[in-house]
Amino acid sequence: MPKSQLLAILYMVLAMISYQISASFAKQLFSQIDPLSVTILRLCFAAIIVCLMFRSWQILKRLPFLKWRDLLCYSAALCFMNVLFYMSLGKLPQGIAVGLEFIGPLGLALLSIKQRSDFIWVLFAILGVALMVPWGQANTDNFSIFGALCALGAGLCWAGYIFFGQRVAHQNIGMHALTIAITLSAISLLPIGLYNNADALLNTQYWGQALAIAILATAIPYALDLKALRHLSRLSYGTLLSLSPALAALAGLFLLGEKIGFLQWIALSFVMLASIGVTFKSNKVKTA
Repeated sequence: MPKSQLLAILYMVLAMISYQISASFAKQLFSQIDPLSVTILRLCFAAIIVCLMFRSWQILKRLPFLKWRDLLCYSAALCFMNVLFYMSLGKLPQGIAVGLEFIGPLGLALLSIKQRSDFIWVLFAILGVALMVPWGQANTDNFSIFGALCALGAGLCWAGYIFFGQRVAHQNIGMHALTIAITLSAISLLPIGLYNNADALLNTQYWGQALAIAILATAIPYALDLKALRHLSRLSYGTLLSLSPALAALAGLFLLGEKIGFLQWIALSFVMLASIGVTFKSNKVKTA
């Protein structure tokens, strides 16, 4: 397997682990402030972090010459994906929220299929996600229809984030695209957040937790995602992301005490099998 592809897979795994740990931390913070305020604090700190990391002030002179349609679509997808996911996370167990959200990138992977043999791996991923969701508890306090709709909306935005992220990744501005997207998201949401709950945003006691969440959920994963998108096809990327529900369930188990049922353990094996299968399939296509 080419070194670049191995690195891309490693980037994705590290990004998903970091993001799911941050989601557990964010869910704990929801007991003190609302999900929208947590999202805004996270994005504000993340904008500062990535700007410093990539010295993005160097891009200021080139702003008028950028392809703004792709950048704005990428920024909008990132913004709404974060807001909707955190709203769903406040209403659903972490594994369920991520499982429903994952329908978005899975749909994108389905649209990218070119050979019939590729379909089996996407099918395994879909089956795994379906088993991750406790459908029998849909009418209990452990499941919220509003939360489910937010998770599905986040999934749609996630698909847009992948699609436009691939376009942005091939522009000649490198990681500055990430700074632009996060900054635009934070600036757009900040007035709404101040109107909704200014006390939470301006209370410095939450800033330390928000900073940690920003590093784990935004600065690290999005930077690694952009690197991975340079070397993976849309099908490979979308199906490898099937690890996300499994990692979410594990994070919920160890950090939040959310137990995993027998069917969810089966789901873990299905999504991991799908990820391994699409990785080896991608390698065969490239080396043929």
